[in-house]
Amino acid sequence: MKGLFGKPTIVNNVETLANIAQIIVKGPEWFAAMGTEKSKGTKVFALGGKIQNTGLVEIPMGTTLREIVEDIGGGIPEGKAFKAAQTGGPSGGCIPVEHYDVPIDYDNLMEIGSMMGSGGLIVMDEDNCMVDIAKFFLEFTVEESCGKCAPCRIGTKRLLEILEKITSGRATMDDLDKMEELCYHIKENSLCGLGQTAPNPVLSTYHYFKEEYLAHVQERRCPAGVCKNLIQYKINPETCTGCTACARACPVSAISGEKKMAHEIDQAVCIKCGMCIDTCRFDAIYVQ
Repeated sequence: MKGLFGKPTIVNNVETLANIAQIIVKGPEWFAAMGTEKSKGTKVFALGGKIQNTGLVEIPMGTTLREIVEDIGGGIPEGKAFKAAQTGGPSGGCIPVEHYDVPIDYDNLMEIGSMMGSGGLIVMDEDNCMVDIAKFFLEFTVEESCGKCAPCRIGTKRLLEILEKITSGRATMDDLDKMEELCYHIKENSLCGLGQTAPNPVLSTYHYFKEEYLAHVQERRCPAGVCKNLIQYKINPETCTGCTACARACPVSAISGEKKMAHEIDQAVCIKCGMCIDTCRFDAIYVQ
């Protein structure tokens, strides 16, 4: 392999090195028989997130996401529905359920807005907010930027600020337009791969889950009930028995009511910690 100035280059990728011995022993034809036409062999993924079986899995290229999640990963816990999977690490994209049966290889992942990257595969279910997911991965990228070029150093921070406005209920439709424009500016003008791929989580979630972004901006509502500034904890008076368990568990005394009477939550005091939901034995408390 030739590298800088045409000199030999050392390959330090452990996954690549691990394949060499088997290829020498069994031959290149054996390795090429696995995978797809353009992506030969196997790929190791670090399977995690909302999945029954987590850990490292090695699959032939061309295996579908559905096979990885359901057959190898054992499916989503508690009967929840699959929503998306993030591949390629923090700079990868989110794959929605509509691409659940797309064969995974380098070309297909790029085509649907993601990438192979380091082989991370994080599974998400119906309880995940995709705007919050995009913000989570972008926070990592902002911290990892070396700061050499302005599009990455400044652009990713401005992009994160827009996402923070969206998840806190302060954004406008103009912010969504600015967000998308800034994503493409960062991709096209950053000097290295980190900046060029940093907007991927934002672009992929905005493309496939645009209705969630619109709900945050237009309705000031988080459909998944994740973004704290956009949710309220409420008590259903028809199912509340007035047992006072939630009131005793509340760390800020936001819940009031007489015994054996329906209780109420003071929204101005509530810190949305979720202790009341965890405590209630009658499913009388819900997030709206």
